[in-house]
Amino acid sequence: MTAPDRQVPPDVVTFGETMAALRARGALRLGGSLGLSVAGAESNVAIGLARLGHRVRWAGRVGADELGALVLRTLRAENIDTGHAVTDDTGRPTGLLLTEPRLGTLTRVSYYRAGSAGSAVSPADVLPALAPGTRVLHLTGITPALGPSAADAALTAAATAHESGITVCLDVNYRSRLWSADQARTALRPMLAHVDLLIASEDELPLVLERPAADEPEAVDSIVSAGVREVVVKRGAHGATSFTADGASDCAARQVDAVDLVGAGDAFVAGYLSGLLDGADIPARLRRAVTTAAFAVATRGDWEGLPTRDELSLFDQPDGTTIR
Repeated sequence: MTAPDRQVPPDVVTFGETMAALRARGALRLGGSLGLSVAGAESNVAIGLARLGHRVRWAGRVGADELGALVLRTLRAENIDTGHAVTDDTGRPTGLLLTEPRLGTLTRVSYYRAGSAGSAVSPADVLPALAPGTRVLHLTGITPALGPSAADAALTAAATAHESGITVCLDVNYRSRLWSADQARTALRPMLAHVDLLIASEDELPLVLERPAADEPEAVDSIVSAGVREVVVKRGAHGATSFTADGASDCAARQVDAVDLVGAGDAFVAGYLSGLLDGADIPARLRRAVTTAAFAVATRGDWEGLPTRDELSLFDQPDGTTIR
């Protein structure tokens, strides 16, 4: 695998906090071994897109510590351009999360990210990553939840990219342990003026509305009237729906035995943006998105099981197939 050519503009730029991730096999209070990896919604999407053959640049901050080195090393190993990532020299550490399986596919996540390097990301850190020729800026609602500097970075980047003709994608990705619904609404609603593609689960749509909507169609109409060209609603095991001014398009989910649901939404976004970058129509984008999401839920880890482009067709193979 060759390193990304920084002279060629990326297809996608994204930024946010990527943390060290400690994964338990059982309840944390019982002790036992932990597996060490990295995790972050935006970097999950970046890895998914890179594996599908797209040029991706990740910007953000990590601590000047071994966990920050792990984050950057992992992203570089996945062929992601980290040339605009900042190593914080003020003593802020790399953030940390712990995951523990509690009931079937129900997983509990604990965050240790207050005062982290990632929470201090600023517009000055991320704007230089938006090179001319960039096609998509991908953001999530997690970043503005991290603090004032990160919120400023997200809003400023969205406005700058939109003014430059870059498609801006926002995945709401609400985290109740980071902020309240009212706080999310206050921060996310102003971003809609700069967003072209909004992705959200059904229960996240109200977080970007100025006032309550009677039903989903009314909510979507309100979002589109704010200037968003397309709204994609993730429905988990029930698939997804894309709404545009021309109407709605539904796609059923791929049927798989779920092992780990963490990271499924990020995998969906990676698949959808991949289809968009390839010029696919909306039904084809949705099919790729539910396919990449299925890979995520069928394997453990936030991003480890994401497919390469030539693996997308594996779902068309009969059950029990062995590829030799």
